[in-house]
Amino acid sequence: MATVVCTPRLRDVGPTQPEPFDADTVDLLLQAMTTAYPRLADYLLDDQHRLRPHIAIFVAGQMVPREQALQHPLKDSEEVYIMQALSGG
Repeated sequence: MATVVCTPRLRDVGPTQPEPFDADTVDLLLQAMTTAYPRLADYLLDDQHRLRPHIAIFVAGQMVPREQALQHPLKDSEEVYIMQALSGG
């Protein structure tokens, strides 16, 4: 099982502490997360089931390129960090 850690802003709609999910890819992980936390879906994915531009995924301490993120394989006990970029001025 991969353990997910979300940034503070995403904790408003998702896991508030590290939480394990059973998934073989980031896509399956996000599906499991959004089943458990339905409000999280709109923050992570667009209506075409693509990762939103302001979301960064880190697996085992390495940022996964956005265009490869959903297909990225997960190993047991890996930590996945989901971050939401901030913008504005």
